[in-house]
Amino acid sequence: GRSASRPAPRPAPARSPPPQPAQHAPPPAPAQSGSGGSLLGGIGSTIAQGMAFGTGSAVAHRAVDAVMGPRTIQHETVVSEAAAAPANSFTGSDACSIHSKAFQD
Repeated sequence: GRSASRPAPRPAPARSPPPQPAQHAPPPAPAQSGSGGSLLGGIGSTIAQGMAFGTGSAVAHRAVDAVMGPRTIQHETVVSEAAAAPANSFTGSDACSIHSKAFQD
């Protein structure tokens, strides 16, 4: 038989060195202990934010009303026969009448 010649084994490829750890950002600057403003300045800022929020809310309501139509609320009062009966009659078969009478006594 023929003997097959084998090629010489190639050397293993050189591995690159492991990646360096990522450089971390410097620590944040220490927070200032005081806000630099007065108490009235803080209250004024809060009031201004509240007014801006209220104005934005009113504008949004108007925009929704313009698209969907104005909101209308209808109050309906339903009078049942039980409510039309005198309030002092405890002779009915109401399960709470005993407790109601005890409460009023």
